Amino acid sequence: MVKCHTMQEVRAEIDRIDRALVKLLAERLTYIEQAGHIKGDRDAVRDDARIEDVVEKVVREAEANGLPRAIAEPLWRLLIEKSIEHEFTVFDAKKKSA
Repeated sequence: MVKCHTMQEVRAEIDRIDRALVKLLAERLTYIEQAGHIKGDRDAVRDDARIEDVVEKVVREAEANGLPRAIAEPLWRLLIEKSIEHEFTVFDAKKKSA
């Protein structure tokens, strides 16, 4: 972590982190897309047990790193829901092209 002395420095660091987060989220999405191609049944796209497993792992990691559950959990739940929406799109496109 960089010790900032000006708002310009703070903003530059936030921008740097945002760029890194975007790259990681884009990489994560490639695996969501692979899942959409691998799953044979549309009902398998949404897996509630897996959702809860992911959220609990994220919350543990967040708390261990000083990120409050109140931020991590709703953020990841939204990320998961949007990922599921995307996976449905990939799954449906796969079925149409088959």
